Amino acid sequence: MSNNPNNPIGSRPKVLVLGATGGIGGEVARQLRDRGWEVVAMHRNLAQAREQRDGFTWVRGDAMIRADVMGASTGCQVIVHAVNPPGYRRWSELVLPMIDNTIAAARAHGATVVLPGTVYNYGPDAFPVLHEDALQHPRTRKGALRVELERRLQQATVPHPLEETCRVIIVRAGDFFGPQAGNSWFAQGLVQPGRPVTKVKQPGAPGIGHQWSYLPDVARAMVLLLERRAELPVLARFHLAGHWDADGTQMAAAIGRVVVARGGQAPRVQAFPWWLVTLVSPFVTTLREMREMRYLWQQPVRMANDRLRAVLGEEPHTPLDEAVQATLQGLGCLPSSAVNTKSPHAARATTPPETPQSPARLPA
Repeated sequence: MSNNPNNPIGSRPKVLVLGATGGIGGEVARQLRDRGWEVVAMHRNLAQAREQRDGFTWVRGDAMIRADVMGASTGCQVIVHAVNPPGYRRWSELVLPMIDNTIAAARAHGATVVLPGTVYNYGPDAFPVLHEDALQHPRTRKGALRVELERRLQQATVPHPLEETCRVIIVRAGDFFGPQAGNSWFAQGLVQPGRPVTKVKQPGAPGIGHQWSYLPDVARAMVLLLERRAELPVLARFHLAGHWDADGTQMAAAIGRVVVARGGQAPRVQAFPWWLVTLVSPFVTTLREMREMRYLWQQPVRMANDRLRAVLGEEPHTPLDEAVQATLQGLGCLPSSAVNTKSPHAARATTPPETPQSPARLPA
């Protein structure tokens, strides 16, 4: 339950989640609901103007229409801005107008904006270990848009004689994976949803480290941070360490262990077909944008979580094999007889001692 002193005693804190049908937005919405929050979720294609389901209040609206965001956020102490153009398409047209609408609503209602950040903001000059205050010199168009998006959020926290301010929390993590993270490298690049895992594709070269983040852990960290929002700076940035795959092979190995533990045969590991992406990318927008982000698989990029641990004490962290099993189960890649992945002990028997865990501290 929120500790915001502005909430009357006994009242439920209220949040608007933009992007509640997506991976991170949906996970944050469910966790907030389970912690007693009143969750409002906006969707463009509702049959009715307002519906009650999933423990949420769904309202019909478009994040591109300011009046819709204003109306949906009435009475909210928090706005989770987890909405992105699908398939990397139309970023230049949609990303900035949507954040402007969220900022306007947050200012009008005195709400805190919570943003899932990206590593696109940073260029190679900030690698290999990213800290929250590292300079942001992006090398891609999407990265430049995200830098401008965060600049606008920062400006919204600065006092101005003619405008109200708002508070902002930005949480940055590695590549998502999880039971309901269908739009992810794990689900779209490594395995095929809905099919048994017979092969695993590796986008990075062996020896190149890569950072992964289990979506329920990321959402948990965001929820815990926003519940402490009154104690944080008006602009608070945090990085998560997630699961560090030190040589780029350990995620594929974890998938193989889980598949074997569920009675399958060890899948083959193959290189991701970047050559095919390059060949087809001039004709397919999503593939063209994927190719633009290839540099993140060609060098190690790791985030330091010291600031997060200073606030929360520790980073929420699910053991790798347990997280992978839940993800494969959610994607329909394991037999339906698999163990209950909601149990805290669901897959730990498959996790050998050498399974990589989130480090307590990253190098400076």
